[in-house]
Amino acid sequence: MRVLVVHCHPDPESFGAAARDRALAGLRSAGHEVRLDDLYEDGFEPALSAHERRTHKEPGVATELQGYADDLAWAEALVLVYPTWWSGLPAMLKGWIDRVWVAGVAWNMDDGDRTPTPLLRNIRRIVVVTTHGSPKYLNALEGESGKRTVTRSIRAMCSRRARTTWCAIYNLDRCGENERTAFLDRVEKTLADL
Repeated sequence: MRVLVVHCHPDPESFGAAARDRALAGLRSAGHEVRLDDLYEDGFEPALSAHERRTHKEPGVATELQGYADDLAWAEALVLVYPTWWSGLPAMLKGWIDRVWVAGVAWNMDDGDRTPTPLLRNIRRIVVVTTHGSPKYLNALEGESGKRTVTRSIRAMCSRRARTTWCAIYNLDRCGENERTAFLDRVEKTLADL
């Protein structure tokens, strides 16, 4: 399977980076073809410009983003690795969605259409690997907006039969080394079994 891994964390020595590495190891051990887009390492600019917003319904991305659009068109599976901050996606990852998942890449909407037509039907699997500093019950009370963004909005632009897998560790700020290691083992196994 062709798998696009999108990693979003500013610290290359973070637990999130360790999760990314274990996800990549699992994918490669299973023989998948893998591409990695590391948004911080790439210096991705998440801010949507006024020009981009004005031309939002025009098909295509800014020239400097074409590589990201090409990676989405290539992928059969999408793996997002990021920390959950303030119950949602990091700004950098949200900016990647705002700027790359646009008309002509993720969707089309002809005049008179009431809903967008998904264009990323090639993506049949979505896996999220994320960390939460707080306990699961608190995230549930907050509504887990990041989870909703992926499982409802992102997934809607992919294959109709796209399946999602949510691989999360909760209460990371208080868990011990054994729990962290068990999570990293689960990440690698989940991606190896993709």
